[in-house]
Amino acid sequence: MRKLTLMSCVAAAALLANGAAFANDELIKLSKDPKQWALPTGDYANRRYSELDQINSDNVRNLVPVWSFSTGVLRGHEGGPLVIGDVMYFNTPFPNIVYALDLNHEGRILWKHEPKQDPSVIPVMCCDTVTRGVAYGDGKIFQLQADNTLVALDAKTGAVVWSAKNGDPSKGETGTAAPQVVKDKVLVGISGGEFGVRGSITAYDIKTGKRVWRGYSMGPDSDTLMDPEKTTHLGKPVGPNSGITTWQGDQWKIGGGTTWGWYSFDPELNLIYYGSGNPSTWNPKQRPGDNRWSMTIWARDADTGVAKWVYQMTPHDEWDYDGINEMVLVNQEARKVLVHFDRNGFAYTLDRVTGELLVAEKYDPVVNWATKVDMDKSSPTYGRPLVDKKYSTEANGEDVNSQGICPAALGSKDQQPVTYSPLTGLFYVPANHVCMDYEPFRVSYTAGQPYVGATLSMYPPKGDSHMGLVTAWDAKNGKIVWSNKEMFSVWSGAVATAGNVVFYGTLEGYLKAIDATTGQELYKYKTPSGIIGNVTVYEHKGKEYVAVLSGIGGWAGIGLAAGLTNPTEGLGAVGGYSALSNYTALGGQLTVFALPGK
Repeated sequence: MRKLTLMSCVAAAALLANGAAFANDELIKLSKDPKQWALPTGDYANRRYSELDQINSDNVRNLVPVWSFSTGVLRGHEGGPLVIGDVMYFNTPFPNIVYALDLNHEGRILWKHEPKQDPSVIPVMCCDTVTRGVAYGDGKIFQLQADNTLVALDAKTGAVVWSAKNGDPSKGETGTAAPQVVKDKVLVGISGGEFGVRGSITAYDIKTGKRVWRGYSMGPDSDTLMDPEKTTHLGKPVGPNSGITTWQGDQWKIGGGTTWGWYSFDPELNLIYYGSGNPSTWNPKQRPGDNRWSMTIWARDADTGVAKWVYQMTPHDEWDYDGINEMVLVNQEARKVLVHFDRNGFAYTLDRVTGELLVAEKYDPVVNWATKVDMDKSSPTYGRPLVDKKYSTEANGEDVNSQGICPAALGSKDQQPVTYSPLTGLFYVPANHVCMDYEPFRVSYTAGQPYVGATLSMYPPKGDSHMGLVTAWDAKNGKIVWSNKEMFSVWSGAVATAGNVVFYGTLEGYLKAIDATTGQELYKYKTPSGIIGNVTVYEHKGKEYVAVLSGIGGWAGIGLAAGLTNPTEGLGAVGGYSALSNYTALGGQLTVFALPGK
């Protein structure tokens, strides 16, 4: 405790010495301008909502592609472009080329940054060589490279301003997440849970690249940046060294809980929110205990990194239900809440000030691994999922194939972000409708080698042929309002607009537009490759545009992206998505759409 208090005081003293935390006024202003798309998450609340309405539910059927750009790279394009003024910025899968395109001249290249990375990083990237985008702030473009180097580039020239090593790829520590600029810092997570990496989130000084703080997902309080008396879990203090006590021996040192999703920020509360992923290994028998704080929603102070509260959604994970999906910050009446659609198939609504659990309901009815989340505050299992032993890989044991588990390991939703419309009050969820067989086996840890310990197969739920959904969700009441079927998982991030339209992409390669109220399909256009990128909406010279990257890959498309054919390869996805090859092929293209005419 004394060590933690001392650490917090030192951080606070450093802030005071600088006069105050430098709020990035330019970025805040840009994020409120609907003509721009200044953050990877759309805004700090991660709503991915555009106030533009030139394209609306009446005229979207007239949308046409107006220009396109080949990225020069194949494999999965999982990010989305930023738009700052007259310039569009985006990056590619490995080797992580960063482009700055001139919107005044239909995508003329202003500059291009191609880092020199050791290709040996490719085999230690779990689920394709993806990246989820770049960030902007302080006149710089920030990229977390595959080799875990955070690079700051001059936004005007592309010149490297500074770089910082965030981890060691020889140990499986890689980078796939989009950075997030918060105040005077750049936040980055880390990937590699399938290699026994210990998850963390790190804040770097935006001017110099110097590390300001790092909070681990598990370990002693000095590592997790927890105050055992003030940091709470479901309203109660976490207690001393809570990131160790539910692990056996030193297993926490290779405990997983990586942080490769999205990062939200509430400036009024000065709190950042994000999720931690699965514990290592995938064989639950080898790591008894709740494995805190994997599978957890975190609320941390933006200046010091100290955790205010945590909530572990899936204690002692037995199915690889990473908790990294985005946290969307909205207000329900006078209450500040956080809404999270977890891989485990439950949608959670929490008070983001206190961490109080308000709603936990299934957003796909086929979810069967747990009957419900216990919402009785007087119950000893309050806040925990009530696991059905039939689908418990722990109860069934090692070398036993547990069948018919829903959802599959890639979850009812993976990292593909939802969108929220204040017009309808609904969340729109690009979802997976997939189940699995899961057979855990004993595995030993070697640094830099896969540390999985399970064989998987994936397929649609019994009686269904579709593997994807787009679902409209009422987060206040925890109810599905309507749900549309898609042939394959919807792996693209969605955007809702003031035109009462929701845009998203499909694995076959369609950009689609649906009515936000009814879900009726209004428009679709087939791009050259499957879409796993996130839709961006912006305005330039008085005209509204919709932009999306296509390029099949990611976990769902790993078979095509990496040329895999064994059904259990790609952690079970190759067999489940084998039919994708009948509908799309590799590519890497940005396509920009608008209404015809000036």
